[in-house]
Amino acid sequence: LRRRVVRGWARGVTRILRLRVERSGPPPSAPFLLVSNHLSYLDIIVLASEVDAVFVAKREVRAWPLFGLGARAIGCVFVDRDSRGDAVRAGALMRRRYAGGEGVVLFAEGTSSIGATVLPLRSALLEWAASEGLAVHTATLSYHTTPGDPPASEALCWWGEMTFLPHLAGVTRLNPSTVRLAFGDRAVSASDRKQLARALHAALLADFRPSGTP
Repeated sequence: LRRRVVRGWARGVTRILRLRVERSGPPPSAPFLLVSNHLSYLDIIVLASEVDAVFVAKREVRAWPLFGLGARAIGCVFVDRDSRGDAVRAGALMRRRYAGGEGVVLFAEGTSSIGATVLPLRSALLEWAASEGLAVHTATLSYHTTPGDPPASEALCWWGEMTFLPHLAGVTRLNPSTVRLAFGDRAVSASDRKQLARALHAALLADFRPSGTP
């Protein structure tokens, strides 16, 4: 029931915001660990509309208007990415969710970007996956606005010192936009977390398409 509610909520939000999701490749079946590039708070909505999973998000998201409530409702694992100790705690929660048969989505870049490339991945939250030899799946996201609207790097990607509510208000004023979501065709594994991070980064770059206009 929770999975159906979350999927319906996410698809409803994408319709309200007039985000058309173009998916390529099949999503993984639970249990799984999926690593995606990170461009915006919208990423969680887009991925939740296509996969049944819990998400790892920075702790600040918990307090955001509207989206914070949604993030708590769908069972996000919140983490202080600047704290090594909290990464250990969050990793244990991720392991527990995976062992319980759930999918887990991690934005391993650690921050969002303008959508020009994939940033190097942080490896701390991949420790448990490497130690257990998990095959980790990948997904890449890119956003594309309609000609005449501001570029996706400003209007849909959310990065730097952008503030949440003004950005969201801008999203609601856009013409219909496109989100391209590509699931990788093979999973990646490595016994060392840093090697795993590098292998995942290479896999993401291979499928990545910059954000922009169609």
